[in-house]
Amino acid sequence: MDKILKGVHDFRTKEYPKNRKFYEQLAADHQKPRALFITCSDSRVLPNVITQTVPGELFQIRNAGNLIPPFGASMGGEVATIEYAVSVLKVKNIIVCGHSQCGAIKALVEGKVPDDMLGLKAWFHHAEATRKIMQIKHRRKRAAERLQAVTEENVLVQLNHLSTHPCVAAGIAAGKLKVFGWYYDIATGVVKQFDQKMSAFTDLEQVAIETSPMPVRQ
Repeated sequence: MDKILKGVHDFRTKEYPKNRKFYEQLAADHQKPRALFITCSDSRVLPNVITQTVPGELFQIRNAGNLIPPFGASMGGEVATIEYAVSVLKVKNIIVCGHSQCGAIKALVEGKVPDDMLGLKAWFHHAEATRKIMQIKHRRKRAAERLQAVTEENVLVQLNHLSTHPCVAAGIAAGKLKVFGWYYDIATGVVKQFDQKMSAFTDLEQVAIETSPMPVRQ
């Protein structure tokens, strides 16, 4: 805890005083985030660092494996946060971001979830389609290649789950909401986005964001 407590002290004595007006304005205004960013809880994945955004610009959901329960499967925090982001905060973009070396996806691939971790086993039901796709499409790949492929497949599966949420479906149909699938490589810093036309994840630097539709499996 020493490093964390020192960080809080440095924030209070150095960072905050330099940007007092910014934080006071954040508190005074209603939040108007640019996007809902859904990603893994992994401590190595920092959405504001990856996107170079400041407080107030990203509304976030973080959980093991960046999973999104289909609407009706679970009426928990993910559903409530999605509804609030879309219906109340009126976000115009949703990003679902998987990442390299994801422990949750690795456990799913290897089937090594301990039997006594009942919560995690139940949570992984929301990635069952990912597991089935892995068995059919990627089982012959080498370990590292398979892990990346399955992580990318999981992003697409979760985007499909996201499309079952009424507020999301309505927003997309009305042209008021866009949804994107990303893959972040921790070691290289490369961010890839799913390109519907190419049916592949492509370096974000080469993708025209405004023309990338939400991927939907056939």
